Amino acid sequence: MVTQVPTTGAELFADRKDVVVVRVLLADAAGAGELWDLDREIPAGAAVEPVTIDSEDGLNVLRHSAAHVLAQAVQQVNPSARLGIGPPVKDGFYYDFDIETPFTPEDLKALDKAMARIIKEGQTFRRRVVTEEEARAELADEPYKLELIGLKGGAGDTEGADVEVGGAELTIYDNVRGAGRESETVVWKDLCRGPHLPSTRLIGQGVQLMRSAAAYWRGDQANAQLQRVYGTAWPSKDELKAYLERLAEAERRDHRRIGTEMDLFSFRDEVGSGLPLFHPKGGVIKRVMEDYVRQRHIEEGFSYVGTPHISKEELFYTSGHLPYYADTMFPPLEFKDDEGEVAQQYRLKAMNCPMHNLIFSSRGRSYRELPIRLFEFGSVYRYEKGGVVQGLTRVRGLTQDDSHSYVTPEQAPGEVKHLLDFMLSVLKDFGLDDFYLELSTRDDKKKDKFVGSDEDWDKATAVLEQVARESGLELVADPGGAAFYGPKISVQAKDAIGRTWQMGTVQYDFNQPARFGLEYTAPDGTKQRPVMIHSAKFGSIERFMGVLIEHYAGQFPAWLAPVQVLAVPVAEAFDDYLKDVVAQLKAAGIRAEIDLSDDRFGKKIRNASKERVPFVLIAGGEDAEAGAVSFRYRDGSQENGVPVAEAIERIVTAVRDRVQV
Repeated sequence: MVTQVPTTGAELFADRKDVVVVRVLLADAAGAGELWDLDREIPAGAAVEPVTIDSEDGLNVLRHSAAHVLAQAVQQVNPSARLGIGPPVKDGFYYDFDIETPFTPEDLKALDKAMARIIKEGQTFRRRVVTEEEARAELADEPYKLELIGLKGGAGDTEGADVEVGGAELTIYDNVRGAGRESETVVWKDLCRGPHLPSTRLIGQGVQLMRSAAAYWRGDQANAQLQRVYGTAWPSKDELKAYLERLAEAERRDHRRIGTEMDLFSFRDEVGSGLPLFHPKGGVIKRVMEDYVRQRHIEEGFSYVGTPHISKEELFYTSGHLPYYADTMFPPLEFKDDEGEVAQQYRLKAMNCPMHNLIFSSRGRSYRELPIRLFEFGSVYRYEKGGVVQGLTRVRGLTQDDSHSYVTPEQAPGEVKHLLDFMLSVLKDFGLDDFYLELSTRDDKKKDKFVGSDEDWDKATAVLEQVARESGLELVADPGGAAFYGPKISVQAKDAIGRTWQMGTVQYDFNQPARFGLEYTAPDGTKQRPVMIHSAKFGSIERFMGVLIEHYAGQFPAWLAPVQVLAVPVAEAFDDYLKDVVAQLKAAGIRAEIDLSDDRFGKKIRNASKERVPFVLIAGGEDAEAGAVSFRYRDGSQENGVPVAEAIERIVTAVRDRVQV
């Protein structure tokens, strides 16, 4: 609606209990508008939209308000605690504190209770516009807030600063007790741009503190180390409970725990953080994935190539990756001459594209050859910070199913569509069929972090956006998320419990062909520059495997399972009978084993369940006499007396058709 006279959101939506803030677009302004507190006066002529607590914006306001209540509770318990920042984040919030002693689990429980008292008290959030001098006077005991005040104007480039001082005005939010402004008492204050809920009471019972951790001020290791408290907040207690249940399920599915239970992979200090060792069973899964995607690339018109793990450092200057990606590349390897001077520096490669460019430029190319599609399993190395390395999903040594297509500009839209269709079909074959697309573009306010002209970026972005929209999938904008050399489409896939993972990507690159002088002969005999399109279907094999382990909770479909069939004799007398069945399965291409250990029969069955084997075949006296086996499935159900030939056919069919059992 458009306001006719000055008013407030509280007056406009007095009959709406679910509205917590409003989105306001002033008459002389452009854009999507700003979120305002309900008690803030809105001038005439402004467009106003209600924001409910269960919307994305509403949840962020709820969580930001909960962060303020946390900070108030901390300073109630420990008045000497100094405040950092407290923004909303995905599924929750955090606040940073400078304290002498790190928080303990008991501290968090006490803070939960203190927050509950503040919430129940129904304090009001009051916004005040202040001058810089007033802000400094009021927050003289808060050194981190004073630093943020000094960053006003350039705050957008500083972690957390925009949470506190973004926008045209400096504002302080008071938490007040009492009814009516004349009788109110300020009990706590914080530098913040807001907005906030009208009352702490609206935070309700859907809030809980989760954990604490160390964090550097403004994300810089050169700064002071603070203590960060994480919490979660939801509109209701039931929604909080559902979220905690999802977390518990995610913990049960953690690929690091399942990987250990199934003996798939390990990480060893002797090798280094983020560098996985694949054990035989994990190696089976990795090989099946590689065999699948290699064959798919060949079927889709790609030529398989191979490149070394290291190259001269100059190659990455030519491609433009240095210095843009220097922070995530391992330091150079120095080779010295006979006099001890550095003669040459090499780098572990962090990407494959520069070497693929050299393959393209190894001889003359004609337009008749295009598109030229190159693919390899490229092992690359990236020095991820220790704090973000996590199991297989964030590693320092990874293998990409990396491809690069070289096309004419006219062929680019068709090639992007071809790659996107290819990528989506791969995800579906692996059981991931709930996804949307994300379009990552350049941040026009930070053009110095990107290469290329406005015309190049506009053209490349238009191609990707057109193909993405024609796919019919939901398209979400990701401004500023592009690579330095061009925009990209990424597939965001949801797993079995609703979590979203970034999977494969398609990137439009107009930069590297120019930097490497790539060209082809056009129909008129002139030399023209190709467009280069990067694509990875898995992204990395390691990360994709980690996602699959959690998606399936280790219960892989039979075609992917490291052991597809485990034969368990009821007694030693039936060992030879099941050995023959296993031999027949192996002859049919099935990964089958027999448990000949000294364990009792019951423990063998429990071991098979723990290892999540798709098919367990059991044989005793009646089975052997009838030339049959008993099927035991992962859900604990059992089918007796299945003829051996039929059992083998069922298993072969399930593997061939990629059936989940």
